[in-house]
Amino acid sequence: MADIWLMRHGVYEGHRPGYHAPHEAALTLEGRDQVCRSLPLPEGITAIVTSPIPRARQTATLVSHLTGLPIVATSGLLAEWRAPSIVLGRSAETYPPAYRAWRARRLANPSLRCEDGESLTDLHTRARHCATFLHHTAQRHGPLLAVSHTLFLGVLTRLHEGPAAFAAAAKVPWRFAEHRLLPAPQRAASASSDPPSRTAGQSWRSPRDPS
Repeated sequence: MADIWLMRHGVYEGHRPGYHAPHEAALTLEGRDQVCRSLPLPEGITAIVTSPIPRARQTATLVSHLTGLPIVATSGLLAEWRAPSIVLGRSAETYPPAYRAWRARRLANPSLRCEDGESLTDLHTRARHCATFLHHTAQRHGPLLAVSHTLFLGVLTRLHEGPAAFAAAAKVPWRFAEHRLLPAPQRAASASSDPPSRTAGQSWRSPRDPS
């Protein structure tokens, strides 16, 4: 089974603890430097896949430019957890009451959504589909580097925990430009799952994802 390496994007404009970045937030110069310092990549990687969100896509493009590796797919399966619009551009001290109420109930009711955001169940289901997508893409292209985001990567590497994986992912964020090997149990589970009914490289929208 081909290795699948996971990488978080570099630091982006406006980042601060607890901040929900707008979709368009771009890499900073420091973020680009972090990506450069993350090289060389682990040995054997032959292709890159990436989230379509700009800070991840810019990270993948820079890695591709510096290493000569091709980007073979851009998939919404790798996008960050979709926070509700009411918290985009906000940090913890300015979260609105509706979001605070959802946070208090999300683990007890993981299917609960806050307005147009993804529920924890939505996110975990997407992560399971993503594991299958990565497995099949690695079968086709060889060992992969998948560029994504801290909360999503945290869930993807803890699929066995179910939707509650979100809580652990939020408490232990990935470092910017950090890469880790996708754990074998996640790869083995994806190999036995039915592949998602989407083509490689096609964006996937979770329920209620705005266009």
